[in-house]
Amino acid sequence: MRQILYFVAILIFTSCGESKPKTSAMDLLKYGMPISVSAPEGSIVESDDLGVMKDVSIKSGDDYFVQIFSGIATERDPKIVIAKLKEETKSDPYFSKIIQEDESGFIYEKKIDEEVDYDFRFVKVQGDTEFIFQTGLFGTFSEDQVRNMYNSVQ
Repeated sequence: MRQILYFVAILIFTSCGESKPKTSAMDLLKYGMPISVSAPEGSIVESDDLGVMKDVSIKSGDDYFVQIFSGIATERDPKIVIAKLKEETKSDPYFSKIIQEDESGFIYEKKIDEEVDYDFRFVKVQGDTEFIFQTGLFGTFSEDQVRNMYNSVQ
């Protein structure tokens, strides 16, 4: 009997967790970017051609908001672009610390007064085009939300 109660308790705890929205590959070619990302189904995409660069935003609820800028590559080596972005990010007065980094990008923490927020930068260089991914400009995101966004653009 006791084993059955443990099994039922475990079943209840594991089934009550938050379910993640279903994601699928989203081709951004029709928005002027020959790349794809894994985004929650039903995401809203907005694009803007700023002349020298394109701006595509993908949003789904309050948990997913990725903004992508593309333009002529300033460098062919993504590591150099990442180093410049890291330097720029660290100069922000609200920058707190980098919490994850790899060859293509990084996730970092910002502190505004006592509020903690997270953001990321991820770079792809494809031919002569540079793509810079980050969280959308509006919103506050948890570390888990940003990790999910970061993983979705790789």
